[in-house]
Amino acid sequence: MDNVLTPTTLTHTWLEDALALLFGTLMISFGVVLFRQSGALTGGTAGLAFLIHYTMHISFGVAFFVINLPFYWLSVRRMGAQFTLKTFCAVAMVSLFSDLHGRFIHIDQLNPFYATLFANIMMGVGFVVLFRHKASLGGMNILALYLQEKSGIRAGKFQMVVDACIVTASLFVVSLPMLVVSVAGATLLNLIIAMNHRPGRYVG
Repeated sequence: MDNVLTPTTLTHTWLEDALALLFGTLMISFGVVLFRQSGALTGGTAGLAFLIHYTMHISFGVAFFVINLPFYWLSVRRMGAQFTLKTFCAVAMVSLFSDLHGRFIHIDQLNPFYATLFANIMMGVGFVVLFRHKASLGGMNILALYLQEKSGIRAGKFQMVVDACIVTASLFVVSLPMLVVSVAGATLLNLIIAMNHRPGRYVG
């Protein structure tokens, strides 16, 4: 008889969820720091927060937290109270950590192209951690997960299209080379999500 691995429904403990939120948001917020220092952009609500940060000189953490507020209504109605609470905590933690990292880490020299691509890899892994523990970073993540759950549209592919549009619209903020690497990075991030967060691939 073949040795076949079958998925088993497991429920994460509150400690596992808490650690996942901590580790996932730490990775994502450090990616935000690399973005900010290299002058790059990303998509989704984070991309909008960067646009506000670059053009209006408002803290990224503050802008990111405020932009996500309208999306919690959809999250409560469509994704449930538990998902919404986890997402609210994740958004708050990224908003906080993205401003706190600079108090502990100072980078004197940074290649902006390398930093942008590496930041997207870190953020992609962080997003997968959050998604697998029924959380997100609000905004487009909520809409993407809702469409995947209800319509079968892969979250990664949906976000890839949205992110490419937001980054492209940011041409007036960054140089053309940084725009190109930002689009490449956003594509890489969403490929990571598409490959690692598919319906039926992970149960828990």
